[in-house]
Amino acid sequence: MNSIASRRDFPLGPLAPWTWPALLGLWVVLLLIAFLGGTHVQSPANPVPWWVVVLFATALLPASLLSMLAHRQISIEGDMLLVAGALLFARKVPIGDLALDKARILDLDEHTEYKPMLRLFGFSFPGLTVGTCILRNRSRAFCLLTAQSRVLLLPQRDGRLILVSPEKPHALLDALRDAVA
Repeated sequence: MNSIASRRDFPLGPLAPWTWPALLGLWVVLLLIAFLGGTHVQSPANPVPWWVVVLFATALLPASLLSMLAHRQISIEGDMLLVAGALLFARKVPIGDLALDKARILDLDEHTEYKPMLRLFGFSFPGLTVGTCILRNRSRAFCLLTAQSRVLLLPQRDGRLILVSPEKPHALLDALRDAVA
């Protein structure tokens, strides 16, 4: 009960405006391929119309992507920072292991050396990058990015980096500093 009371969530910045149309566009492309891709013969023994099967089968990929896009969180639970996204990728770090004196808020369009260049283990969709990436400066970072303009760079004492884009990066940084104090 005490851990729930000490949990504090920080919403991420909004997804890019083209994320939802890209998801819908993907479904439309899958539907077109499925409907125009071949002959559709209805078996007399099958009571379900072929077009219903095609409609639901093509919706599986966009629905799974939608669930991955919906699962994004940054929270402080006691003395731990939890960064999670896309159902599979999470990083739980003791706040004491963060070098908060070196933490800063960046615009990745100006500081291009911190932009993700190669995704090692992660998920990316227009407007969302989550997972372990190699940055342009050749260092590794765990990223949970929805925006490029307000990114909080959190270096760890062991040299690893965490890049997150909360809606209010100053509030997250202040809460992390307060948790250490």
